Amino acid sequence: MFTNVISFSREPHASVPSASGNLPELKSQIVHRAKELGFDSCRVAHCSPPPHAAEFRSWLAEGAAGEMEWLHRGAEKRCDPQQVLPGARSVIVLALNYWQGAPDAEIDTTAIGRIARYAWGDDYHDLMLGKLRQLDEFLVSCGGTQKCYVDTGPMLERDHAAEAGVGWHGKSTMLVDQQLGTWFFLAEILTTLELTPDTPQAARCGSCTRCITACPTGAITEAHRLDARRCISYLTIESKGSIPLALRPLIGDRIYGCDTCLDVCPWNRFAAVSREAAFAARPATAAMQLRDYLALDAAAFRTLFRGSPIKRIKRRGLLRNVCVALGNVGTEEDLPALERARRDAEPLIAEHAAWAIDQIRGRIGTASVAFS
Repeated sequence: MFTNVISFSREPHASVPSASGNLPELKSQIVHRAKELGFDSCRVAHCSPPPHAAEFRSWLAEGAAGEMEWLHRGAEKRCDPQQVLPGARSVIVLALNYWQGAPDAEIDTTAIGRIARYAWGDDYHDLMLGKLRQLDEFLVSCGGTQKCYVDTGPMLERDHAAEAGVGWHGKSTMLVDQQLGTWFFLAEILTTLELTPDTPQAARCGSCTRCITACPTGAITEAHRLDARRCISYLTIESKGSIPLALRPLIGDRIYGCDTCLDVCPWNRFAAVSREAAFAARPATAAMQLRDYLALDAAAFRTLFRGSPIKRIKRRGLLRNVCVALGNVGTEEDLPALERARRDAEPLIAEHAAWAIDQIRGRIGTASVAFS
């Protein structure tokens, strides 16, 4: 997933002595506190340049990041944690499970559209930030200076997570863990405290290539290589403009993100349901018909998605995605809503609605000929 960064930093209390003299005990206390706060994993890596910094620079140079200019702006910091926090000695990596179980098999997703599981409930940035603040307070009391990030700070989080042993680099580029599978969020704390690093996990993908084969748009171009410009998560979330015509039919009924490479990963058969109720699907959107989204004005959109990750793509982004989904799976019953959307004051919505109308009418015409 591609998301915004939430970060904060704090200075240590000058009157509190450093606890670095008893490293095993301090680390044990940090792990215990993290578990109390609800994190499913808390491990430590040495604060050093990420091992795949050169590959990251090459990936950016190829243009594979698409419109995500924020990756370019923070590139050098991502490749050198000392530019983020001078004097940092350790990276504490935390994981939080968000798996809500398999959806009801009787639900027809073509009628309601598919939303990536991480966005079913409340915004994980807000929830994890609250937990990080509490953990940061403890580290400050131990004499540490920290910078804390949820999801995508100016650092290559999955490299540090793999070095800490939270998981291994899957061929989809997602991090994989034996117990959590791929259904977890990451957070990182850079700290000046020197903590004993954990051991990395061995990669256990073996010869499996299910994620590569299953990717609807061929965005996973080879093992450990993703072209974001073809990724459905990128197209429906990060991309702000018109979705390329050739890729629209491949999006299917997805309106926010894509879980395909996660769904097919064999390690996810071991995943347990998250203890965090805030990630459960919201009743207001869980059974909402695709065409109903097109009736949302700006105020109704903000109300419906208050506190949700979906709010970040705004009304224009979501309704663009809904129009594409309807173009792929919609029926004649959806045409009135799309006709109204075609007259929307937002050109992006109007353009995608017109495309969807053409797609549906094309299908109707083909069906009429077939049964005539």
